[in-house]
Amino acid sequence: MSDSNTIPTTDQHWMQHALKLAAKAEALGEVPVGAVVVKDGEVVGEGWNQPISGHDPTAHAEIMALRQAAQRLQNYRLPGCEMYITIEPCTMCSGAIVHARISRVIFAAPEPKAGAVLSNGQVFDAEHMNHRVTYTSGVCEEEAVGQIQAFFKRRRAEAKALKKGASRSEDK
Repeated sequence: MSDSNTIPTTDQHWMQHALKLAAKAEALGEVPVGAVVVKDGEVVGEGWNQPISGHDPTAHAEIMALRQAAQRLQNYRLPGCEMYITIEPCTMCSGAIVHARISRVIFAAPEPKAGAVLSNGQVFDAEHMNHRVTYTSGVCEEEAVGQIQAFFKRRRAEAKALKKGASRSEDK
């Protein structure tokens, strides 16, 4: 975790943008994850989770942002770009980030189950990878963790209410 006193204000600014994108995912009933690709201080791609609504297992926030950035820059390689993500990327997204040649990834919160940068796999540090991505974690971590936790708390409550309603109808 990074000390908030040492985090550049630009990192905080772009992470706030990613958190707003995560709210778009949540509005669709998706896990609230947002990602933004920045080059030379300008947004070139943004995305939010859409696998459920898009019927696409690859429609993670990071992939959506990479696709948009590649189209905008007319290049499948994105050197000199930074990516801000509200949660630690999974293996699929980490691999795509490496292949896109993203220079730096900044993520807010660790993902102990599926994260592949610090939590599991350490994809960016793997010796066999042909590109090195630098990374920073902990930017706006509390806010990102709060957003994810509130989402899953609400989902569990909704599931419990549905189960309770179903058992009442079975009792009749």
